Amino acid sequence: MSETSVADRLYGAGAPALELDGVTRHFGALAALSGVTMRISAGERRAILGSNGAGKTTLFNAVTGEFPLTAGRIRFFGEDISELPTQERIRRGLRRTYQISQLFGRLTVLDSVFLACRGVSGRRFSLRRPDARDVSMMQARSIITAVHLDDESDRLVSTLSHGQQRQLEIALALAGAPRFILFDEPAAGLSPSERRDLVAILSALPKHIGYIIIEHDLDVALRVADYVSIMHNGRLFKEGTPEQIENDPEVQDIYLGHKHH
Repeated sequence: MSETSVADRLYGAGAPALELDGVTRHFGALAALSGVTMRISAGERRAILGSNGAGKTTLFNAVTGEFPLTAGRIRFFGEDISELPTQERIRRGLRRTYQISQLFGRLTVLDSVFLACRGVSGRRFSLRRPDARDVSMMQARSIITAVHLDDESDRLVSTLSHGQQRQLEIALALAGAPRFILFDEPAAGLSPSERRDLVAILSALPKHIGYIIIEHDLDVALRVADYVSIMHNGRLFKEGTPEQIENDPEVQDIYLGHKHH
């Protein structure tokens, strides 16, 4: 497929899900992000690759509002969210996971996902104990099934394996009908079988949910992405389809070391 046809497919009519226009973030004299411009369509699955320190996680923190911008603008489904606090971005349907797990070990899997669903609903301050017909409870059970944790729903989070905790993080990101998710290295520390399960989970997400995945494991990243952006020293270095990136000599030399198989 040509670059033109890929662009036509990804960037068709209608407002994109996420637009970054000259996004810049400085920490004192350090330019962690420099003029990053990116357009990601609704339902697109984008991988962002790059070495440590390339600016990938800083970019996520800028998109979610955890780091204010030094310059540039961010639009989410056409709305300028550059100045909105993180919670308001979440309420608009933006979600993320983190490199380091941020879970409550004393809750069960079901309680964790239920609270996440309730937390972004209109009834988030309700003190009533939910029953099986509660909308948030039904959504929580559906999400647990989607991330392959049915058999673990009553287990305490602290007793889950590392891979199962990663699956739970994806479940929490799916709470409350998200429109777009940022996955920050979801395959980190997973075994080969757990990585295959992760690919299956990401591939089976509803088509209307777009996402960006930061991932060092190329087997995962290139299998779940429609399009790939390479970052280097806080800037966009190169973009293309998974096939183009995999076969690009500069990418091979700088990031892959050799042809990826």
